[in-house]
Amino acid sequence: MDETIFDVAVIGLGYIGLPTAASFAAKGKRVAGVDVKQSTVDAVNRGEVPFVEPDMGVVVSGAVSLGNLVAMTTVPSADAFIIAVPTPLAEGNGADLSYLRSALEALAPRLRGGELVVLESTSPPGTTERLGAYLMELRPDLSLDAAPGRNHVHIVHSPERVLPGRIMVEMVTNDRVIGGLTEEGAQLAKRLYEVICQGEILLTDATTAEMTKLVENTFRDVNIAFANELSLICDNLGIDVWKLIELANHHPRVNVLRPGPGVGGHCIAVDPWFIVDAVPEHSGLIRTAREVNDSKPHHVVRQAVEALADQPAATVAVLGLAFKANIDDVRESPSVTIVQELVRQLPKSTILVVDPNVEELPTALTASGLSRLHGMEEAVAAADLVLLLVDHDEFLTLDILSLAGKQVIDTKGIWNEHELVDYGRPHTPVGASVSG
Repeated sequence: MDETIFDVAVIGLGYIGLPTAASFAAKGKRVAGVDVKQSTVDAVNRGEVPFVEPDMGVVVSGAVSLGNLVAMTTVPSADAFIIAVPTPLAEGNGADLSYLRSALEALAPRLRGGELVVLESTSPPGTTERLGAYLMELRPDLSLDAAPGRNHVHIVHSPERVLPGRIMVEMVTNDRVIGGLTEEGAQLAKRLYEVICQGEILLTDATTAEMTKLVENTFRDVNIAFANELSLICDNLGIDVWKLIELANHHPRVNVLRPGPGVGGHCIAVDPWFIVDAVPEHSGLIRTAREVNDSKPHHVVRQAVEALADQPAATVAVLGLAFKANIDDVRESPSVTIVQELVRQLPKSTILVVDPNVEELPTALTASGLSRLHGMEEAVAAADLVLLLVDHDEFLTLDILSLAGKQVIDTKGIWNEHELVDYGRPHTPVGASVSG
């Protein structure tokens, strides 16, 4: 029996790979989804999504039921390969490219010539070229530039640009940047992504495409750092940072972002370091912004420790573990860092962690001695201090009366200070009241 050749093989079925695979399958492409975790493969083949993402379940289940999407643990033959594996920080804040190399090693034996290989993983500048050279080491019988006597393989970089919680919408509507090692490869990738993308498809070279994604997230990181630093300044001056930002944003050319407990996620908390690592002598502002945002969780911990100085055996309800609202993704989440530090610095206190979207505590927290997640009402009722870290919808509906008599640190600004005072919360400033 002839081997099945898929239209598209997506390597990595995480927060980007699975939506990508499902989107192509929903458009009638025969798609193989590849992942090293058997539990993920089994879930997808049942038509299930192994993480929280709105609107995605129906697309995955529909694609699987039609036979257009099949998950597996080994890489099959395909006309196009899309690599969507992690590129985490390595020691020294460079990029760990081991997952990318492993993906290339897995797909290299499947190449026949003429295939398109797309790198969607966020990467430092020059990564696509380096991986192209590595692929040629693995398959010296192939060529990246149509060399005589060797089959041609096309390698491009097309970074994902979607927002968790809106992935299925933005996968279709956002503009897409494609950077090829050759013009022919870029054009092939353009034709592929036209199947799912309604936005404009912009062609460039691979290194510029890599930098585009890094710049987008670094821009956001720098602006968040301004808001976070502003909250620290306001804490020291006794100013309500939320009211200050509201007033400043009435200027027609000012749009200060909202501060928070830090920056998390697989992009904004990581990508700026790739620029710093590439050109450290000219990235001082970017480095400083990263340092400001990385320091914010420790400021929140200091607030909590100071608030409980006279209550060494207090109960703390921590609301939120994910790195942003209404998702279950805890990658690089400042909340995890904060909880770890609270356990360490408040050894006599009881820490109750709440997150309605997260099914189980991450390993970093179980290693700290915590055993389980708690319900919101249970934790708040028992708490001496309520520490809000994520503005999940469930927390927005919390009855303000349940906070009466408790100390509150609201790092997201969702509870009005005057409401808290009116309902009996002790009016003792904790980091300029309820600032982030």
